[in-house]
Amino acid sequence: MGDIVLISITGKDQKGLTARISTILAQYRVSILDIGQAVIHEHISLGMLVDIPCPQDFSLMFKDLIFEGHKMGLAVDVVPVDPNEYEAWVQTQDKERRIITVMGRDITTAQISAVSSVITDHTLNIDSITRMSGRRSLKRPLEPPMACIQFAVSGTPRSIPEMKGRFIHISQDLGIDISFHEDNIYRKNRKLVVFDMDSTLIQAEVIDELAKLAGVGDQVAQITESAMRGEIDFKESFRRRVALLKGLKEKDIKGLARTLPLTDGAGLVTRTLKGLGYKLAILSGGFTFVGNYLKEILGFDYVFANTLEIENGEVTGRVSGEIVDGQKKAELLRELAKKENLSIQQTIAVGDGANDLPMISIAGLGVAFNAKPIVREKAANTISTMGLDGLLFLLGIHEREIPDPDSIK
Repeated sequence: MGDIVLISITGKDQKGLTARISTILAQYRVSILDIGQAVIHEHISLGMLVDIPCPQDFSLMFKDLIFEGHKMGLAVDVVPVDPNEYEAWVQTQDKERRIITVMGRDITTAQISAVSSVITDHTLNIDSITRMSGRRSLKRPLEPPMACIQFAVSGTPRSIPEMKGRFIHISQDLGIDISFHEDNIYRKNRKLVVFDMDSTLIQAEVIDELAKLAGVGDQVAQITESAMRGEIDFKESFRRRVALLKGLKEKDIKGLARTLPLTDGAGLVTRTLKGLGYKLAILSGGFTFVGNYLKEILGFDYVFANTLEIENGEVTGRVSGEIVDGQKKAELLRELAKKENLSIQQTIAVGDGANDLPMISIAGLGVAFNAKPIVREKAANTISTMGLDGLLFLLGIHEREIPDPDSIK
């Protein structure tokens, strides 16, 4: 090992910059130990940590870099690095790593200040900050707007529950979503995504819509809300609600699925993920007649939901087969992962209610979407300020890689 130096180059970006700088370094047989570059509004920040094999070449190399920088209108700074400090820095590469995603309709300095303060207080180091959303035009703003940045951090938090609690308060106070998960081998190797259906893929609770048709809307809505808050066992509450539908005509429920509005971003996220080779499943405490319709129009691979029993053209007030509750969803997720030859860490689960917590908690990436308070408090990843397509940002997909929504039918 020769001399280790850190070269920092800043100024207006221009074509050939990296080539010209690296050509100078090549003349001195310099080895690159680390390199990073960022360009913001046509201004570049280029950093190189290099090993100069012949220490006597340092002054000549430094002079050549300064001269080249002057010709290009760039600021060049070269700082010697102590070998022991370098070795200590190398050892930190084995630290835990996490990705913290901040999403909202707008990202402000107050939000960044609050999030970065939590990171600092938990003795984590910010290794990089990446903008995931596209560049925003002030003359032709997006409607609705969306913004996302990701922090890559290293280190071990003092207390993950305390850190999570502070993020929840910041989210509520400043109107953003903050999610954090481990940056491990599975992060970019997840291949199965399971979604809840009611109030996740669609903006409705199907059983409530059926209850309106049956004239028992208020009674069923009360039981539904209580169940989603986790106050009543799901299976018991489900049986009570379905029993109230007895006598509903089969002809009255035909076509209901086509009237239910999709959640904003549902079509975009499913078609993007399918295009990337993901397997998609619906795991729902709702009904198969809606799930199968969504499978047809959105391209899902699997649907597991409840089958409403019908005899002689009327609803009996019962369901056929086992009720799909929270524990069943978790069981189905494990079965699907095994069927697809995947680790459970390669799965993603998205839902909004208390009965989604079992699958959210065991998935490699569990996401609470527009969730009830009890779910938001227990999930490390939340989406509340934008549509379901916010999931793509959590997966590390940049906005430029997402198809134009107008191309999604």
